[in-house]
Formats: sequence, structure tokens, C-alpha cells
Amino acid sequence: MKIEIKAIVRELKGTGASRRLRHAGKTPGVLYGGVKDATSLEIDSKELFMQFRHEAFHASILTLNLDGKKEAVILRDFQMHPVRNNIMHIDFQRINENEKIHVKVPFHFTNEETAPGVKLEGGLISHIMTEIDVACLPKDLPQYIEVDMGELSIGDSIHLSEVKVPEGVELTGLSDENDPVITAISKPKVVVEEVVAAPSETDEEGESAGDSDAEKTDDQGAESSE
Repeated sequence: MKIEIKAIVRELKGTGASRRLRHAGKTPGVLYGGVKDATSLEIDSKELFMQFRHEAFHASILTLNLDGKKEAVILRDFQMHPVRNNIMHIDFQRINENEKIHVKVPFHFTNEETAPGVKLEGGLISHIMTEIDVACLPKDLPQYIEVDMGELSIGDSIHLSEVKVPEGVELTGLSDENDPVITAISKPKVVVEEVVAAPSETDEEGESAGDSDAEKTDDQGAESSE
């Protein structure tokens, strides 16, 4: 999936200028990297958000159309409004096709429902990791990495070292000392509800007798005090 973002150079800078820009339906941003200076951007907020929703926007080479000139970039950072779910600011990084880039790529878990641990044993799937940082040349960047769970039973897990990656892609989080579990199937917890037994007739009679005795004692005490 190829994604192109249209932007123009942003002349006005500063907190006040960015606030006015957002009120006008534009999102401020920055383009940096390479041998060129950083450039301030403004992008139509609605168009940006429509593209931002695609998974490929976060883990693929994007085309930034800046005042009619196109550059290959990757998404480097963004800030969201805590309530409105709007993009407050966005950063893009220029790329060089001959230099490796570091990008977080999502995992796609397949055959979850047909895994023996789920379909036959009623196990629960836990995804400990949902993405991984990779290093590769821009041409080798995968949009996602597939993790096949089709053979897993209850108690089984998949470590990072077991994941198959395309040629030219390096998992930067993997080493001899660090091979984390990324997904597992576990036995569901059985919740035992404690049943409170209803009081028996004998208990009720005992309580009534106890109450009567207490009342008699109180009455006798009152008469003595009088």
C-alpha cells in the first residue's frame, strides 16, 4: 500500500501559531534527517487522520509531497490530543535508500482460532509483544511480521528467535541474552464462587432462644436497678 501525504512549508512557528493552525484544521509537523535542514510543515488534519488510521502508515516508506516536490520518508513521532483523539503534531524523517533504518513493525498473529490449545483445549491467548523494532534498508522494510500460532497447545509459547523475518531484516531486540516470549497459550483460570449456606431452622431457633434469654436478663437488671 503506497501512501502519499500532501504538505506545505509552514512559515509561522511557535506555540501560538501552532494553536491557530489547529483551529484552522491544519496539523503542524516537522521533516528532518539527511543532509538537509529541518523543515516545518502544515498538513490538512482530516486528510492526515484518514491516512494515519492505516497500519501501513506506521511501518512503511511514505511519500511526502511538499509543495509539489516528493520525498521518501518514514513516520518518526506524533502527539495525540488526550481527549479528542486528534493528531497534535507529527514528525517525519527523510530516508536514504542506501542506509539502514530502524522502524517498529507490528506482528500479525495467524491461525489463532484453529490452534489446538484454543480450539480443542479452550486455552487463552496472551500477546506479550505486539510490535518489534527492526533494522533494514528501506527497500526491505516489511509492513508487518507474521507469527503462525497454528501448532500451539496449552502451555506452548513462541519466542522472538522463532519468528521468521524477510531476508535483509534484523530484529534489533534479539540477542543471546535476550530472547523474549512474544505470545503464549495458557490454561484459563477457573473462578470458584463461594456459596454461603442459608441458616438452618436449628440455628434460627437457637438465635431466638438466645435473644429471649438476653431480653430476660436485661429486664431483670432493670428491675434490680429500680
